[in-house]
Amino acid sequence: MDGTYERQKAVAYANRWWNDYHPAFPRFTVDCTNYVSQCLFAGGIKMAGYPDRQKGWWCTFNKWSLSWSVSHSFYWHVKETQHSMPVTEVATAEELYVGDVICYDFQGDSRWDHTTIVVGKDSEGFPLVNAHTDNSYHRSWVYSDSMAWTPDIHYAFFHIGNEH
Repeated sequence: MDGTYERQKAVAYANRWWNDYHPAFPRFTVDCTNYVSQCLFAGGIKMAGYPDRQKGWWCTFNKWSLSWSVSHSFYWHVKETQHSMPVTEVATAEELYVGDVICYDFQGDSRWDHTTIVVGKDSEGFPLVNAHTDNSYHRSWVYSDSMAWTPDIHYAFFHIGNEH
């Protein structure tokens, strides 16, 4: 890898494992961020920070950072940490490309609850996402059909890498 995020590899991984669990990684009851982290890793994002669980983004089979596996920690890590790849927060879902990430704060209480990866676009150009926990394949990014959705929901949109 030459430092380029390979979004198609991330999406291929997301589509392969959306309803299954890769045996090389731990599996969690709430698995959304672990799954998205695996997708980003498959696309070439380098792990960093081992063995500091509080500051890095990394995973071995029996140990992992909080940002690898917890939505709230992932959000803050992506928002505030320099990565081996550029990460830019954008204002709208329409600005995202396949391989980008959406974080969800369902209650609007600044506690980030869920993470998805963009795997395609619908006929109107809006993102479709894959996720774990409630395993989802090419689902509307809005999540209005989710039992967790509330009118107070907030979203964070992260573009990964420089290219589109």
